[in-house]
Formats: sequence, C-alpha cells, structure tokens
Amino acid sequence: MRIAQIAPLYESVPPQFYGGTERVVSYLTEELVAQGHEVTLFASGDSQTSARLISPRRRALRLDGSCVDQLACHYLMLENVVERAHEFDILHFHVDYLHFPFSKRCAVPHVTTLHGRLNIPELAPLHLAYPEVPLVSISMSQRKPLPCVNWVGNVYHGLPASPLAPGSGKKKYLAFIGRIAREKRVDRAIEIALRSGMPLKIAAKVDPSDREYYEKEIKPLLKHPSIDYIGEIGENQKPDFLGDAYAQVFPIDWPEPFGLCMIEAMSCSTPTIAFDCGSVSEVLRDGVSGFIVNSVEEAVAAVPKVASLSRTACRREFEKRFLASRMAEDYVRLYESIANPESLTIPAPQLDSSLTL
Repeated sequence: MRIAQIAPLYESVPPQFYGGTERVVSYLTEELVAQGHEVTLFASGDSQTSARLISPRRRALRLDGSCVDQLACHYLMLENVVERAHEFDILHFHVDYLHFPFSKRCAVPHVTTLHGRLNIPELAPLHLAYPEVPLVSISMSQRKPLPCVNWVGNVYHGLPASPLAPGSGKKKYLAFIGRIAREKRVDRAIEIALRSGMPLKIAAKVDPSDREYYEKEIKPLLKHPSIDYIGEIGENQKPDFLGDAYAQVFPIDWPEPFGLCMIEAMSCSTPTIAFDCGSVSEVLRDGVSGFIVNSVEEAVAAVPKVASLSRTACRREFEKRFLASRMAEDYVRLYESIANPESLTIPAPQLDSSLTL
C-alpha cells in the first residue's frame, strides 16, 4: 500500500529524548517499510527514517527556539498533505484533531490514531462536529469519555524486538521514567521507594508548564541520598536504565491512554508496579509482567513480591503482545478495510448535542 504517516512536529521521529507519540510513529513507519509498503512520513526535518520524508520544518519544534507559532507549522504541513493526498491509498494522522477540517473534505481514505487523554470537556462537542472521522484508540480504556464516536479499531502500541534487550535487574533499584508532572505522581514513587527501603532512580524531563510544580513540590524530595534524579535520558540509555532496575514504578493518577514505558520495561524483562488507572490493566498482566495496585501501601507490599516474578516470562509477554510487527499488521488490516468503503460502517452521532464550548 501507499501509506502516508503524519506526525506532530514537536519532536523528531523518533524523538531524541522524551516523546511517546513520535516514537510510536517511528516504530510503525519503519515496520511498514520493512513489510514492503511504500511509506511517506510527514514530520520534522531532523527525523531519521527509511521512508520518504517530507517536512515544512528543519528541526523539531521543541528544540527550535526560533519558532514563534507552532500551530502555523502544523497547518503548513497539513496543507502539503492535502496537496499530495492523491499519491496515497491511505492517510494516517497522528496530530490529534488538527487535520479534521482538511480530512473531512479529502477524497482519499484516512484514519486518525488518538494518542492523548480524551476526558477533556471541550472534546465532546468537537467530535460531535466531525462524527464521520474514522478513529483508532490505543486502549479500550481511552474510549470511555467518547464512547459513541466513529471508532473503527483499537491498536495497542508495539516496539521493535531488538532495541531494548532483556536485562537482569542486577543493580537492585526502582526506576521511574517519563515526565515530572502532577498526574505522573513521582512523589508517590519517592514515597514507595523510601518506605520499601529501595533506591530510586528518576529519568524524567520537566516541561515548562510543570516547572513550578517541580521546584515547589518535587525538588525538596530529591534531597534524600537514596533518590537519584538523573534527568531526561535518550533512547540509547534506556536498555541499561530499565534492564538494570529491580522494578519500574508507575504510580499514575490520571486516565493513561496507554503508557509506553510499561512495555519498554517489559521488553527489558523488568516488571512494573503500576496504579490501576486508565489502560494499566489492559497492558500489564498482574503477577506476570508486574503488579497492579490501588494505593501506596499496596505498592510497598508489592516491592518484595517482584522477586518471585520470572523476568523471562515478563519478556515473553512483551514478545507475545507488544511487538511492532504485530502493531503494523493490525494497522494494515485497518487500512485495507477503510480503503474499501463497503467494509466501513459509519455510525450516526450519538453525543449529547446540547454540549457547547
């Protein structure tokens, strides 16, 4: 198939540091190319890909201090996509809802993977205005706030088999990876580590919007000698960081749409202790790839039980369910069904029409 992948411009594909959406787009793009498809990637110019790359911007926006209006860059890219739409059998968007006014009027089949949280009040009336847009979820839990939109599939994320290799957990620390943000609850991770007597290593970035939270509420907690704040790490550092860890802690306090770090740890044979929010119970197998808990007390109690888990079984769970090859095959089946209009049923909108912005 001739496939267009349209990525956000905030990070390169793959990202140099943090960036879950762009990383997934990279894994999907490379796997589709490996499976023999003709793929074009619309992304920032510093992206690395075996697909054809088209970009309106030389650098990822987060690393480009010269960009004043990031939305303008995205709309320039979307205009380019529409102009070239006839070159493709399917357009696959990963830019949230930015393209809806474009794709609604585009004759070429298209699909949109929603990568973010959907429990935002303004999203319901927005989707009511575009009920025909075919949407893909990344977990069934993600759909709960918008159950009646045009969901055409659910595809769990996948990773290549090789970049993150099995680890031994030999350094006996707990790992936290991602962002320091209120909903990620690194404060809980610190409490779990201190109460369980385990060192904690934190590999996380701080966005400008979370700087005040970090300075006032988290930075004082980092003074304990067993808490090691490393900062943001690159992809090449993840195998050792996750593979050497005794366990990962994922004490979230929000409806996580997927949680890529759970399968990254799984691929390194490292179990995850995670709070039961959002997609966690879909991704983790309790007692196999980690433990699912509902409180700090339960998380502390789970720490010694990690030693009873088989790291080999944890890795096997990853290979069975979360390889990039499976993700690409799932998407190709969706592409083929969408490209054949007779196989696509578009439900009537059922959102509450009284909702207004």
